Amino acid sequence: MERVITTGLLAYGMSGKVFHAPFIDAHPGFKLYAVTERHQKQVANDYPGVISFNTVDDLLDDQQIELVVINTPNFTHFDFARKALQKGKHILVEKPFAATAAEAQELFDLARSVDRKVFVYQNRRWDSDFIAIKKILEEDTLGKLSEVHFRFDRYRASIGPKTFKEEPIAASGLQYDLGPHLLDQVISIFGKPLHFYKVLGKNRVNTQVDDFFSIHLSYPDSVNVFVHANMLVTDIQPAFVIHGTKGSLIKYRADVQEEQLLRGIKPTEEAYGAEEKGKEALLTSLNSEGQKEQVYIPSAKGNYLPLFEAVYDALTTGKPYPVEESQILAQLTILES
Repeated sequence: MERVITTGLLAYGMSGKVFHAPFIDAHPGFKLYAVTERHQKQVANDYPGVISFNTVDDLLDDQQIELVVINTPNFTHFDFARKALQKGKHILVEKPFAATAAEAQELFDLARSVDRKVFVYQNRRWDSDFIAIKKILEEDTLGKLSEVHFRFDRYRASIGPKTFKEEPIAASGLQYDLGPHLLDQVISIFGKPLHFYKVLGKNRVNTQVDDFFSIHLSYPDSVNVFVHANMLVTDIQPAFVIHGTKGSLIKYRADVQEEQLLRGIKPTEEAYGAEEKGKEALLTSLNSEGQKEQVYIPSAKGNYLPLFEAVYDALTTGKPYPVEESQILAQLTILES
């Protein structure tokens, strides 16, 4: 690489260790230069030579850092993003990008005024299961769509330890945790909806925030898309169910990247990103004689490294980043409503 982007992480907890550092380290166009560690100093064990700052301000004041990854609690994203831009840094911000569309617009406008770039980390566009679904839709395998379901279920009945997700503060609750993933996937395929209707629920004992949501998105030509997430599902349902005039498609969530990264598997290893056998998408259609036929469609490997490649290309060649400003604004308009 002719140019290397000196990069800093604002936190080195789970997201820093799992979703960012391995890819920054694996990509020859980036240099993992520094992280912020307010308490335990761990980065040196994984990446010797990387600087560990005590505070975010210390990291942002370092003139060598060109790109800052904002992977701190949800409610801090806006303030840290604004401060980083004002310090002359490009920024890669985890979901949710901000709590409101107005905050997001302010950051995009500020970035233009200081000639810096803003990237939103919507990594699940590079999940193996979503890549498979998107390819099938692009090939028009299902014909005219009538009903589309994207969902993300878990069973976590207890209140989690991360207070920024569990207390009624900005960008908390399940809709701001899983909603950005699901809505981004939908919007990346179908665009901004004509209309939407949202239902939130609080079902866990003593919960202060939503732990269920369902959003109905209406698109032209009577295409109806439903986005759901629920923290009290003991029997996990298919993540993708799609019905069209030519057939129906069912796909369970099967991306293995997070689990592999937690086990220390690197994104450059041969086995990385490959789904387990038996997790293929099931396509059901009718043949020319009207008889039902079923076929299993395997997925390509998932890999979040192309996200970082897209950031690198945008910084070095000006190539448009695939997660667009208008898509983020549409997503946040739905979340904040």
